[in-house]
Amino acid sequence: MTTIIIGAGASGLACAIRLKQNNSDNEVIVLERLSTAGKKILATGNGRCNLSNSSAAGCEKVLDFFSSLGLVTRTDEEGRIYPYSNQAVTVLDILLESCEKLGVEIITDCTAEAVDKDLTVTTSQGIFMADNVVIACGGMAQEKLGSDGSGFKILKSLGHKITPLSPALVQLTSPSKYPRQLKGHRVKCNMSILLDNEVADSEYGEVLFADYGLSGIVTMNLSHIAGENFISDKPKKCHAVLDLIPEMNTDELIKYINKYKSLKGILGTRLSAILEKQADGNADKMAEFAKNWKLIINGTKGFAFAQITNGGVKADELTDYQSNLTDNIYICGEIIEGNLPCGGYNLNQAWLSGITAADNIGEKYDKN
Repeated sequence: MTTIIIGAGASGLACAIRLKQNNSDNEVIVLERLSTAGKKILATGNGRCNLSNSSAAGCEKVLDFFSSLGLVTRTDEEGRIYPYSNQAVTVLDILLESCEKLGVEIITDCTAEAVDKDLTVTTSQGIFMADNVVIACGGMAQEKLGSDGSGFKILKSLGHKITPLSPALVQLTSPSKYPRQLKGHRVKCNMSILLDNEVADSEYGEVLFADYGLSGIVTMNLSHIAGENFISDKPKKCHAVLDLIPEMNTDELIKYINKYKSLKGILGTRLSAILEKQADGNADKMAEFAKNWKLIINGTKGFAFAQITNGGVKADELTDYQSNLTDNIYICGEIIEGNLPCGGYNLNQAWLSGITAADNIGEKYDKN
């Protein structure tokens, strides 16, 4: 049995290894358009590779897979799982060494150009024939790390529908001067995204102010709402509203301001000074700004900075990661529609989809 895997990222490498673990006689060939495999893995978790989360679906299956390769992990207080070394390169090295030991063939600088329904794969390095084809070439996030969106073209040619694509887990841009003035400053707050003054979603977490606008975990988690809005034909007015002191209500803040004349003792000098100036020293206004600080959002930092792609192949066109439209074609990883929050959830899903697809390929052939 020969399986061609398009994409040597997280889902593709996990699928390749699992196929060989299940049956060493399987011929597994991975095609990677970049000159090196797994480049995007090195950038995950700020170079530490937040490979899963203890609350993620299928986490145990993913950890069992990595344990079988000899990778030891550690879990932080928020459930984020990292390699014990805290180095993403450790994860990639283990994966590539496992591929080599098991006999997985990785062909780099090889761009997949087309996949026919008879499982002929046309590439920049020639034509390959397979019994199974796994499309695991990522979405459109961070093209320089491998995901250039080419997989969507292939899947469309096979009849699959692609939901609208937008950047997710990405920074938000704002024309407001205040984020620039607060560049590098972090706050724990409640953040809401408003579309035409209607709350689309809210979340508590860390916001990081930057010269272009807003970053931080809560910003990233809510960014898909702005991303979807700005690719629509008629984008709505978008704002981020920050409750900078969610532990206190407005009346409590007014009393505090009247007593201490500022919010310096809560928010620090820089942020308090901005709110004081914006409110012209009025205690009621200052308290209202602290509870509902409204910043215009005019875009995202785009796919070049996004961690993942929102949208993709419709999930209802797949069964256990196998295409419902073409036999023996499997689709894994970020190329499938949807997005999950920061904290290892998306990477966990990438590993899990590759592992599960490999298991399903094996089960199918075991029955025959």
